[in-house]
Amino acid sequence: AYAQYDWSLYGTVINCGAYTAVDKAETPEGRVTAWKANATGPALLARTCAVHGITLVHVSSDYVFDGTAEVHDEEEPFSPLSVYGQTKAAGDIAVAGCPRHYIMRSSWVIGEGHNFVKTMRGLSDRVADPDDKLEQVTVVDDQLGRLTFTRDMAEAIFHVLGTHAPYGTYDCTGSGAVKSWADIARAVFEAANGNGGKVVPVSTADYYANAAGPVAPRPVHSALDLSRLESTGFKPRDWEACLSDYLDSFFC
Repeated sequence: AYAQYDWSLYGTVINCGAYTAVDKAETPEGRVTAWKANATGPALLARTCAVHGITLVHVSSDYVFDGTAEVHDEEEPFSPLSVYGQTKAAGDIAVAGCPRHYIMRSSWVIGEGHNFVKTMRGLSDRVADPDDKLEQVTVVDDQLGRLTFTRDMAEAIFHVLGTHAPYGTYDCTGSGAVKSWADIARAVFEAANGNGGKVVPVSTADYYANAAGPVAPRPVHSALDLSRLESTGFKPRDWEACLSDYLDSFFC
């Protein structure tokens, strides 16, 4: 299909597409789809953009690292643990071959679609409902990072494009404290119904102990170093303030 486009019409391509079903990527079918979407697709885009002198913006992931380092910067070598992480790393390598490229590396993304915060908000409502038999929720507390809100990522993308920042890779998440998924869930429960105490922290191993299908390994540490992005003049918002605004939108 690439040959059917008039690429002279475009100065920039922003690739927001990805296969993000981390556990399903460990299955035979999911593995194939993940490689097509996260590696082959970006490679085709990179080749096309290189030929036509187009700037390519590509969204990356903290899963390209194994999570050993407490904070990851843009120079850290790839060390993915999962199929998903391997495909995202392959996509990054392909995109880096395009002369005009920005790789925006995110973590724990929250946007308009299905996401962790919306799920926790719904579970908080269920726990608060006296007619619902759900009494508490277990959430992992041994994975640490920061949320990335898509609205803020979009602002960062248009900032680097608009200011003609040097091409390359930029870590792009919310700023602020590094916390666990359980911490985030507790904040959502508390804001929604004042029932943060109903979130029970649990280890990743215990949470997935009875999983029916394959479980992808997750990095323990997902926090990204934001200093390179900040050097361009962009100041990422504190993710907890973004979370508060995001939750307020539920009540509007």
